Amino acid sequence: MAELINVADYQKLARERLHAHAFDYYASGANDGMTLRETRRAYDRIELAYRVLVDVATRDQQTQVLGTAIDTPLFVSPTAFHKMAHPDGELATVRAAGAAGTIMVLSSLSNTDVEAVVAAASGPVWFQLYVYRDREATAALVQRAVDAGCEAIVLTVDAPQLGQREADVRNRFHLPTGLSVKNMLPAGYGAVGETPQESGLAAYFASLIDPSLNWSDIAWLRSLSSLPLLIKGIVRADDARRAVQAGAEGIVVSNHGGRQLDTSIATIDALGPIARAVGEEIEVLVDGGIRRGTDIVKALALGAKAVGIGRPVLWGLAVDGEGGVAGVLALLRRELDLAMALCGAPNLAALTPDLLVGVVDRL
Repeated sequence: MAELINVADYQKLARERLHAHAFDYYASGANDGMTLRETRRAYDRIELAYRVLVDVATRDQQTQVLGTAIDTPLFVSPTAFHKMAHPDGELATVRAAGAAGTIMVLSSLSNTDVEAVVAAASGPVWFQLYVYRDREATAALVQRAVDAGCEAIVLTVDAPQLGQREADVRNRFHLPTGLSVKNMLPAGYGAVGETPQESGLAAYFASLIDPSLNWSDIAWLRSLSSLPLLIKGIVRADDARRAVQAGAEGIVVSNHGGRQLDTSIATIDALGPIARAVGEEIEVLVDGGIRRGTDIVKALALGAKAVGIGRPVLWGLAVDGEGGVAGVLALLRRELDLAMALCGAPNLAALTPDLLVGVVDRL
């Protein structure tokens, strides 16, 4: 195997190993891919004004998210269909996350039963939720997550319909034979089949996911369990305030990896105003576009408690299953450690906004 020293190396090798349709599904964004590219580039515009002559002989990455201690401010963001990348699928991912001392957020569109994933975990598992038109099936899905031992619900709110992912339209994306939306099989919603002239997943969303979901439904969702609730897909400060008012314990600043509304704002540009708007009232997490340890420094300095890693986890999974995911997480942890040392930050509390140059508030 070629030496893998950064996330881009993993992506390059993953492209060689994955079926083209699977790679396109994981890698592509909506429409022209402008948000996909800008979410990454926005990090590059921010420069670091590092401190010197600070004792950084030891560095500490430990933090807490919703009261749960994790060894590094990285968590595994929810991504769908891990078995397209490796036969062990989500089981490999959750084992690697646990070994890294952090959280895995399991997608509603998992190829593996939530019970099996939690049973294989040595760390916390949160459950990402899409709300189906069939509210009884949605409630049953939440109850399964609770009974399995998931420790939080992460409600995705930026996908009332699926974005136009043109690569998937051209490929007529569908799940390979033998794979399904495993946790929805009991409700009869497990198949993502081939559909003429469109993505099978887009057709799945159009027929099954509830586009009427709104802020008034948060109370209903909270009534289903006592688990902490995070709302994922926030990019506006006023929506972040609404999440506080709705009683959510956390938010994930996210544009769905550039896969929903093209030309939407980069998450790092949205993060600062959102963090200031909510202060300490709610936990703020962020995902999208993070490929380097310096990206993590910038996100934490702007107010995120931790950052989610999506596509890089899939690249690691495609390259070497559990070992590949572990390799990606370890690589980013090492890069963060070095960036902290070179910024003069012995701990996460020292990652403050004054380190950043070139931050533009767009909200």
